[in-house]
Amino acid sequence: MSGIVAEIPVWILLAAGGFTLLAGFVKGAVGFGMPMLMISGLATVLPGEVALAALILPTVVSNLYQSLRQGWRVALSAILRFRVYLLVMLGVLSASAQLVTVLSPRALFIAIGLPVVLFSVMQLVGWRPNLRPENRMRDEAAIAGFAGFFGGMSGVWGPPTVAYLTAIDTPKAEQMRVQGVIYGLGAVVLVAAHLRSGVFSAHTAPLSVLMLAPALIGMAVGTWAHDRMDQALFKRLTLVVLVLAGLNLLRKGLMG
Repeated sequence: MSGIVAEIPVWILLAAGGFTLLAGFVKGAVGFGMPMLMISGLATVLPGEVALAALILPTVVSNLYQSLRQGWRVALSAILRFRVYLLVMLGVLSASAQLVTVLSPRALFIAIGLPVVLFSVMQLVGWRPNLRPENRMRDEAAIAGFAGFFGGMSGVWGPPTVAYLTAIDTPKAEQMRVQGVIYGLGAVVLVAAHLRSGVFSAHTAPLSVLMLAPALIGMAVGTWAHDRMDQALFKRLTLVVLVLAGLNLLRKGLMG
């Protein structure tokens, strides 16, 4: 394979494949976490920009598969059900992206990570949020606005989204579809942005192509595990992954 792959030692490629395999498994099991796990792992053996380029195609393809796994009609019904969340989040995300220089990335990571960790730990120990069905539109718009505001400035909007879907006890199959749609839209924006920035180019794209195989193998195994979980186990595992994701954000905010 050409491009940057020819310049990377075999042991680094194997390590990158291992990190990607793990990220794919988590993605298949709970529906999120692939970019965060990939960038955390790959950046230990590769330069940051190269690690970012490597995760782009696995992120796009995995979200496309996740959202369309049961067919486009079922995916469309999920989009329609959560249309308020999608419209508010994407609208606020687009607007807040213009404010990217106002707050430091470290402050943003802390602002996202802390409430996600507290919310998830409280649910793990038995607390249940009182989100009434009659207030769904209000609650959905408020949380979508929070996710979009911080997502536009930090690139992280997954944890608040998952926290909301978990709080309203979204059936696991539908939660996976909705996450796939939301993250898939973000992944398309990511590709466009990094084609312009030069991070994703003819030189770095072969590495992203190479990471597709371990990502999809890991996701297949994770999906197998997901299909055998009941709703309670799925929710608990999702909350555990949310705590780890939130702690990682706090680490990035406090330590850089």
